[in-house]
Amino acid sequence: MGETLYSSTYQPDPRNALDVLAFVLTPVEAFASSIEELEAVAELLGAAKSEAIERWQSLRSESQRN
Repeated sequence: MGETLYSSTYQPDPRNALDVLAFVLTPVEAFASSIEELEAVAELLGAAKSEAIERWQSLRSESQRN
């Protein structure tokens, strides 16, 4: 069985590099339904994508120490 490509209830696993990478590489247009929303969504996603990377790095470092 393949991976889920879309689900409205899907929540990425912050420990999974593939999930984090997929989120970070998803274009802003996938999250905005209109041109007017693009700027606001881009601003919010920029912070969220940075947080996702930082969280993944932190969790990865933590698991390597254990």
